[in-house]
Amino acid sequence: MLTLDLTNAPQWCELIPGVRVKLRPLTTALMVSARGDPAIADLPEGAATEEAALLMAKALARRAILEWEGIGDADGSPIDPSPEAIDALLDLWPAFEAFQTLYVAKALLLDAEKNASSPLPTGPSAGAKATARPAPDPVLTAPHD
Repeated sequence: MLTLDLTNAPQWCELIPGVRVKLRPLTTALMVSARGDPAIADLPEGAATEEAALLMAKALARRAILEWEGIGDADGSPIDPSPEAIDALLDLWPAFEAFQTLYVAKALLLDAEKNASSPLPTGPSAGAKATARPAPDPVLTAPHD
């Protein structure tokens, strides 16, 4: 069952121990906006999938991250999110991987879930019988000496 959170409220997500980000919900509008990011639009034809994934994650993060905790500058002083700081955060593998898993993939799983369908009890597969049979076991059917 697909459940909808109609509040659309931002939520906190712990990316790595001691680092939390407050994220907007990943909506269609946010995804479309990220796809229109100049860095994505300027990707050359045939760019590596990995490069495109990193640029898309950064574009999403720049639009989605509202606040954060546990992130500071070189002196250890807390800093606010900025496009440059968000990009630097996602340049750290553990943060990138967590963002992809906890935010992006979660939304994509939801998208995949809504695209799944089961056979209809009254559809063309109703009453169909299985015609495939398992292959015979070669040990049991091999001629014996």
